Amino acid sequence: MGAVLVSQDARGVATVTLNRPERRNAFDDALIRALDRLFADLGRDPAVRVVVLTGAGSAFSAGADIDWMRRMAGYSKRENRADAMGLARMLRRLDTLPKPTVARVNGAAYAGAIGLVCASDVAIAATEATFAISEVRLGLLPATIAPYVTATIGVRQARRFNLTGEAFGADEALRIGLVHKIAPLAQLDAAVGAIVDALLQGAPGAQAKAKRMIAAVAGKPITPAVMVRTAGAIAEARAAPEGREGLAAFLEKRKPRFRA
Repeated sequence: MGAVLVSQDARGVATVTLNRPERRNAFDDALIRALDRLFADLGRDPAVRVVVLTGAGSAFSAGADIDWMRRMAGYSKRENRADAMGLARMLRRLDTLPKPTVARVNGAAYAGAIGLVCASDVAIAATEATFAISEVRLGLLPATIAPYVTATIGVRQARRFNLTGEAFGADEALRIGLVHKIAPLAQLDAAVGAIVDALLQGAPGAQAKAKRMIAAVAGKPITPAVMVRTAGAIAEARAAPEGREGLAAFLEKRKPRFRA
Protein backbone atom coordinates (compact mmCIF):
# COMPACT_ATOMS: atom_id res chain seq x y z
CA MET A 1 0.00 0.00 0.00
CA GLY A 2 1.50 3.29 -1.07
CA ALA A 3 1.20 6.78 0.35
CA VAL A 4 -1.15 7.64 -2.52
CA LEU A 5 -3.83 5.32 -3.84
CA VAL A 6 -5.69 5.75 -7.12
CA SER A 7 -8.72 3.88 -8.41
CA GLN A 8 -10.83 4.45 -11.50
CA ASP A 9 -14.37 3.34 -12.25
CA ALA A 10 -16.00 2.49 -15.56
CA ARG A 11 -17.23 6.07 -16.00
CA GLY A 12 -13.71 7.47 -15.92
CA VAL A 13 -13.90 8.84 -12.37
CA ALA A 14 -10.44 8.58 -10.79
CA THR A 15 -10.27 8.76 -6.99
CA VAL A 16 -6.93 9.83 -5.54
CA THR A 17 -6.58 9.02 -1.83
CA LEU A 18 -3.87 10.36 0.45
CA ASN A 19 -3.05 7.15 2.28
CA ARG A 20 -1.12 7.98 5.45
CA PRO A 21 -3.93 7.74 8.01
CA GLU A 22 -1.48 7.05 10.84
CA ARG A 23 -0.06 10.54 10.18
CA ARG A 24 -3.41 12.12 9.37
CA ASN A 25 -2.37 12.12 5.71
CA ALA A 26 0.33 14.71 6.30
CA PHE A 27 2.51 15.15 3.25
CA ASP A 28 6.26 15.24 2.76
CA ASP A 29 8.49 15.78 -0.26
CA ALA A 30 8.04 12.19 -1.45
CA LEU A 31 4.25 12.38 -1.29
CA ILE A 32 4.29 15.74 -3.08
CA ARG A 33 6.38 14.28 -5.91
CA ALA A 34 4.05 11.30 -6.14
CA LEU A 35 1.01 13.57 -6.40
CA ASP A 36 2.70 15.73 -9.03
CA ARG A 37 3.45 12.70 -11.20
CA LEU A 38 -0.01 11.25 -10.67
CA PHE A 39 -1.79 14.49 -11.59
CA ALA A 40 0.33 14.69 -14.75
CA ASP A 41 -0.60 11.12 -15.69
CA LEU A 42 -4.31 11.66 -15.01
CA GLY A 43 -4.29 14.85 -17.04
CA ARG A 44 -2.90 13.01 -20.07
CA ASP A 45 -5.19 9.97 -19.80
CA PRO A 46 -8.16 10.35 -22.18
CA ALA A 47 -10.10 7.72 -20.21
CA VAL A 48 -10.17 9.94 -17.12
CA ARG A 49 -13.17 12.26 -16.96
CA VAL A 50 -13.19 13.49 -13.34
CA VAL A 51 -10.64 13.39 -10.51
CA VAL A 52 -11.76 13.15 -6.86
CA LEU A 53 -9.17 13.91 -4.16
CA THR A 54 -9.67 12.69 -0.59
CA GLY A 55 -7.92 11.31 2.49
CA ALA A 56 -7.86 7.89 4.13
CA GLY A 57 -9.14 7.57 7.68
CA SER A 58 -10.52 10.45 9.68
CA ALA A 59 -8.52 13.35 8.18
CA PHE A 60 -8.27 14.92 4.75
CA SER A 61 -4.71 16.08 5.45
CA ALA A 62 -2.95 17.68 8.40
CA GLY A 63 -0.56 19.53 6.10
CA ALA A 64 3.21 19.13 6.39
CA ASP A 65 4.59 15.99 8.00
CA ILE A 66 6.44 16.67 11.26
CA ASP A 67 9.52 14.66 10.24
CA TRP A 68 9.67 16.58 6.95
CA MET A 69 9.51 19.83 8.91
CA ARG A 70 12.42 18.69 11.08
CA ARG A 71 14.48 17.99 7.96
CA MET A 72 13.53 21.36 6.44
CA ALA A 73 14.79 23.11 9.57
CA GLY A 74 18.29 21.92 8.70
CA TYR A 75 18.13 22.87 5.02
CA SER A 76 20.03 25.79 3.54
CA LYS A 77 18.07 28.66 1.98
CA ARG A 78 18.75 27.21 -1.46
CA GLU A 79 17.59 23.75 -0.41
CA ASN A 80 14.45 25.19 1.18
CA ARG A 81 13.60 27.11 -1.97
CA ALA A 82 13.97 23.99 -4.11
CA ASP A 83 11.89 22.02 -1.62
CA ALA A 84 9.12 24.65 -1.59
CA MET A 85 9.05 24.70 -5.38
CA GLY A 86 8.06 21.04 -5.33
CA LEU A 87 4.85 21.92 -3.49
CA ALA A 88 4.28 24.94 -5.71
CA ARG A 89 4.58 22.82 -8.86
CA MET A 90 2.24 20.14 -7.52
CA LEU A 91 -0.45 22.70 -6.63
CA ARG A 92 -0.09 24.31 -10.05
CA ARG A 93 -0.45 20.89 -11.65
CA LEU A 94 -3.68 20.29 -9.76
CA ASP A 95 -4.98 23.79 -10.48
CA THR A 96 -4.41 23.44 -14.23
CA LEU A 97 -5.40 19.78 -14.57
CA PRO A 98 -7.45 19.62 -17.79
CA LYS A 99 -10.13 17.56 -16.05
CA PRO A 100 -12.74 18.61 -13.46
CA THR A 101 -11.45 18.03 -9.94
CA VAL A 102 -13.40 17.56 -6.71
CA ALA A 103 -11.95 17.78 -3.20
CA ARG A 104 -13.80 15.36 -0.94
CA VAL A 105 -12.87 16.83 2.44
CA ASN A 106 -13.66 14.00 4.81
CA GLY A 107 -12.00 15.51 7.88
CA ALA A 108 -9.38 17.95 9.10
CA ALA A 109 -7.65 20.07 6.43
CA TYR A 110 -4.80 22.17 7.80
CA ALA A 111 -2.06 24.41 6.45
CA GLY A 112 -0.80 23.21 3.05
CA ALA A 113 -3.80 20.91 2.68
CA ILE A 114 -5.94 24.04 2.31
CA GLY A 115 -4.03 24.55 -0.92
CA LEU A 116 -5.27 21.20 -2.22
CA VAL A 117 -8.85 22.24 -1.42
CA CYS A 118 -8.49 25.64 -3.11
CA ALA A 119 -6.69 24.28 -6.20
CA SER A 120 -9.58 21.86 -6.84
CA ASP A 121 -12.51 22.99 -8.98
CA VAL A 122 -15.19 21.91 -6.50
CA ALA A 123 -14.83 21.29 -2.77
CA ILE A 124 -17.36 19.36 -0.68
CA ALA A 125 -16.74 18.89 3.02
CA ALA A 126 -18.13 16.80 5.82
CA THR A 127 -19.89 18.87 8.45
CA GLU A 128 -17.45 17.33 10.91
CA ALA A 129 -14.40 18.69 9.04
CA THR A 130 -12.21 21.40 10.53
CA PHE A 131 -9.87 23.83 8.81
CA ALA A 132 -6.93 26.06 9.67
CA ILE A 133 -4.36 28.09 7.75
CA SER A 134 -2.05 27.67 10.69
CA GLU A 135 1.45 28.42 9.38
CA VAL A 136 1.95 31.72 11.24
CA ARG A 137 1.55 29.92 14.55
CA LEU A 138 4.77 28.09 13.70
CA GLY A 139 6.55 31.24 12.53
CA LEU A 140 6.00 30.24 8.89
CA LEU A 141 3.98 31.63 5.99
CA PRO A 142 1.13 30.12 3.96
CA ALA A 143 3.10 31.22 0.91
CA THR A 144 2.88 28.57 -1.81
CA ILE A 145 -0.85 28.16 -1.17
CA ALA A 146 -1.48 31.93 -1.07
CA PRO A 147 -2.50 32.39 -4.74
CA TYR A 148 -5.10 29.64 -4.49
CA VAL A 149 -6.41 30.60 -1.05
CA THR A 150 -6.74 34.29 -1.94
CA ALA A 151 -8.47 33.51 -5.24
CA THR A 152 -10.89 31.20 -3.42
CA ILE A 153 -11.89 33.13 -0.30
CA GLY A 154 -10.88 36.68 -1.26
CA VAL A 155 -8.42 39.14 0.20
CA ARG A 156 -10.49 40.11 3.24
CA GLN A 157 -11.01 36.57 4.51
CA ALA A 158 -7.44 35.59 3.63
CA ARG A 159 -6.16 38.45 5.79
CA ARG A 160 -8.09 37.16 8.77
CA PHE A 161 -7.39 33.45 8.55
CA ASN A 162 -3.80 33.73 7.27
CA LEU A 163 -2.91 36.05 10.16
CA THR A 164 -4.81 34.45 13.04
CA GLY A 165 -4.14 30.82 12.14
CA GLU A 166 -7.38 30.02 13.96
CA ALA A 167 -9.27 26.79 13.40
CA PHE A 168 -12.80 26.92 12.03
CA GLY A 169 -15.53 24.50 11.13
CA ALA A 170 -17.34 23.46 7.99
CA ASP A 171 -20.11 26.04 8.41
CA GLU A 172 -17.55 28.84 8.35
CA ALA A 173 -15.71 27.22 5.43
CA LEU A 174 -18.97 27.27 3.50
CA ARG A 175 -19.73 30.88 4.47
CA ILE A 176 -16.38 32.22 3.26
CA GLY A 177 -16.43 30.19 0.05
CA LEU A 178 -13.65 27.75 0.89
CA VAL A 179 -16.01 24.87 0.11
CA HIS A 180 -19.11 24.74 -2.10
CA LYS A 181 -21.22 22.37 -0.05
CA ILE A 182 -21.20 20.55 3.27
CA ALA A 183 -22.90 17.32 4.28
CA PRO A 184 -22.78 14.95 7.27
CA LEU A 185 -19.96 12.44 6.87
CA ALA A 186 -22.49 9.64 6.37
CA GLN A 187 -23.90 11.57 3.38
CA LEU A 188 -20.61 12.89 2.00
CA ASP A 189 -20.28 10.29 -0.74
CA ALA A 190 -23.81 11.04 -1.95
CA ALA A 191 -23.03 14.76 -2.08
CA VAL A 192 -19.79 14.15 -3.96
CA GLY A 193 -21.55 11.68 -6.24
CA ALA A 194 -24.16 14.26 -7.23
CA ILE A 195 -21.44 16.72 -8.27
CA VAL A 196 -19.54 14.02 -10.14
CA ASP A 197 -22.73 13.04 -11.99
CA ALA A 198 -23.22 16.67 -13.01
CA LEU A 199 -19.61 16.95 -14.21
CA LEU A 200 -19.99 13.81 -16.31
CA GLN A 201 -22.73 15.54 -18.29
CA GLY A 202 -20.22 17.99 -19.77
CA ALA A 203 -18.00 17.56 -22.81
CA PRO A 204 -14.40 16.81 -21.75
CA GLY A 205 -12.78 19.15 -24.25
CA ALA A 206 -15.17 21.96 -23.46
CA GLN A 207 -14.54 21.54 -19.74
CA ALA A 208 -10.77 21.76 -20.22
CA LYS A 209 -11.17 24.91 -22.33
CA ALA A 210 -13.60 26.40 -19.81
CA LYS A 211 -11.02 25.97 -17.05
CA ARG A 212 -8.40 27.74 -19.15
CA MET A 213 -10.84 30.52 -19.99
CA ILE A 214 -11.64 31.13 -16.32
CA ALA A 215 -7.91 31.45 -15.57
CA ALA A 216 -7.43 33.79 -18.53
CA VAL A 217 -10.17 36.28 -17.58
CA ALA A 218 -10.13 36.11 -13.76
CA GLY A 219 -9.54 39.53 -12.24
CA LYS A 220 -9.06 41.23 -15.60
CA PRO A 221 -11.07 44.19 -16.93
CA ILE A 222 -13.35 43.54 -19.89
CA THR A 223 -11.13 45.09 -22.53
CA PRO A 224 -11.53 44.81 -26.31
CA ALA A 225 -8.76 42.18 -26.27
CA VAL A 226 -10.69 40.09 -23.75
CA MET A 227 -13.86 40.46 -25.81
CA VAL A 228 -12.03 39.29 -28.95
CA ARG A 229 -10.53 36.35 -27.08
CA THR A 230 -13.81 35.16 -25.60
CA ALA A 231 -15.73 35.65 -28.86
CA GLY A 232 -13.07 33.66 -30.68
CA ALA A 233 -13.27 30.88 -28.12
CA ILE A 234 -17.02 30.37 -28.50
CA ALA A 235 -16.74 30.57 -32.30
CA GLU A 236 -14.15 27.80 -32.24
CA ALA A 237 -16.26 25.73 -29.84
CA ARG A 238 -19.31 25.96 -32.10
CA ALA A 239 -17.31 24.57 -35.02
CA ALA A 240 -15.52 21.87 -33.01
CA PRO A 241 -16.73 18.22 -33.03
CA GLU A 242 -17.98 18.41 -29.43
CA GLY A 243 -19.94 21.57 -30.12
CA ARG A 244 -21.51 20.15 -33.25
CA GLU A 245 -22.38 16.90 -31.48
CA GLY A 246 -23.83 18.69 -28.44
CA LEU A 247 -26.03 20.95 -30.54
CA ALA A 248 -27.15 18.07 -32.78
CA ALA A 249 -28.05 15.96 -29.75
CA PHE A 250 -30.04 18.84 -28.25
CA LEU A 251 -32.01 19.39 -31.46
CA GLU A 252 -32.56 15.65 -31.95
CA LYS A 253 -33.57 15.20 -28.28
CA ARG A 254 -30.95 12.54 -27.57
CA LYS A 255 -27.97 12.16 -25.27
CA PRO A 256 -24.71 13.45 -26.78
CA ARG A 257 -22.01 10.86 -27.36
CA PHE A 258 -19.56 12.52 -24.98
CA ARG A 259 -21.74 11.89 -21.91
CA ALA A 260 -20.75 9.00 -19.68
